[in-house]
This record gives sequence, C-alpha cells and structure tokens, in this order.
Amino acid sequence: MTRPKAFTEREDDSLTEFEPLLQMLSHRDVLSDYERELVAGLKRRIVRIPKGGELVATHSRPSESCLVLQGFTAREVYLKSGERQITAIHVPGDFVDLHALTLKTMDHSVVALSDCEAAFVPHGELLRVIEKSQHLGRLFWLSTVIDAAIQRAWIAGIGRRSSVEHLGHLVCELFCRLEAVGLTDGQSFKFPITQPELADILGLSLVHVNRTLQDLRRRGLIVWKGGTLTVPDLKQLAAMADFDPTYLNLVVEPR
Repeated sequence: MTRPKAFTEREDDSLTEFEPLLQMLSHRDVLSDYERELVAGLKRRIVRIPKGGELVATHSRPSESCLVLQGFTAREVYLKSGERQITAIHVPGDFVDLHALTLKTMDHSVVALSDCEAAFVPHGELLRVIEKSQHLGRLFWLSTVIDAAIQRAWIAGIGRRSSVEHLGHLVCELFCRLEAVGLTDGQSFKFPITQPELADILGLSLVHVNRTLQDLRRRGLIVWKGGTLTVPDLKQLAAMADFDPTYLNLVVEPR
C-alpha cells in the first residue's frame, strides 16, 4: 500500500513535549521531580506525519521507539486478500512500539489516522533512563502490559459484544484515555476516525457500522459532528456497553 512520504522534522525547543506521557504515567503512580527530569530530558526527533503516513513498518527493526504527541495512530495488520484489521488505537502519551526494545522485528505496522506529531526516542536513551530509575522502567513495562489488557478487551468486543455494545465500549475507552491526558472538553473529544476505519476496528461492514452509529445516535448516547464526538451521559453509555475501566489501570498506586 502506498503511503504519504511528506514527513517533516522540526527542532525540539520545548521542555513540555513529553507532557502527555508524564500525565499518563502520573495516572498510574507518583513521579518524583528527578523522574520527570529524566523523561523530559530524553533525546528525541520530533516528526510530523500526515494522515495515512506510516510511523512503523511491518518487518522493520526499529532502533527508536515512537511516542505520539498529537493526533491518533493505529496498529494495523493486512491480510493476503488486502483486507485490513486495526488492532489498536494510540493517542497522545502512548508509545506505539515500546515492545520493539525486546521484540526487535515488528510483525505489524503503525499508521497515522490523522495528521500527527511524534517523538522518536533512541532505544539507547530509553535503556539509559531505565538504568537510572527502576521505577520508570516498571512504569514503561506497565504501559506494554496495559496495551495487552486493551487488546483483551478488543478481542472480547469482536467475539462476544453486539455491534452497538462494541462501538459504545470503544467510545468509553477513548474518552477515558483522552481525559487522562487532558484532551477532552467537557463531554466531547476530537474523533478523527472515519466510518471505513471504524469498520476495520470493529470487524464490521461499512453498512453495519453506519447502522450501529445511527442506533447510538437514536438512543441519544453519542453526537458525532465535524470530527468531534460528544457523549451526553458517559455513565449511561458505559452501562449499555458493559464498560468497566479497570483494564485501563488509571489508578495511582505504588508500582
């Protein structure tokens, strides 16, 4: 598949580039000032990626890990038939390929679902920080464990939830994850995902996705206009979708 190549790099002149990551880590445990300085001081390349651009390629052997700073990205797997399954969505504050530190060879690709900005951190830098702070090492490890927990929830959704429950569960999950990094506005958040992309996430036909969206709208559970998704009553949507945020581990406790 042809990908846009108009990537641009810019100077990293801000000490707050990693604020989404620090916010996400701080929702799992208390960070010391020293640990915050270690994270903020990580050497990185800041890259702007257009919608559809590939951040990580299948079968590549990355020497850097990619942290999303702005926009939405997705893990994707293509079948021989050309069909695609999106297996994860990553939002600001997420490392999309921290597991490449140990996996070495990537078995999937990561693509931008919107115009994005990302920081590429050399693996040597991550190892240096982990050696200086075992606590940060455990928190980075936790982020990959949570990726696996999200994967379990998605598998359960594809296998056992109705389409309306599955989509409702996804909306609840994204709301909680974006709220943790300060990217919700009241009951709303930016939702740059298209209906064909939702079909690739949910494992449904485009027609079925459209009907599912209409069902949620008819019940007054979501409002989706101009790339912004509003959830009038999160508790009501969560109850309908049987959403339990435990798997997201958004609890501050010793790790």
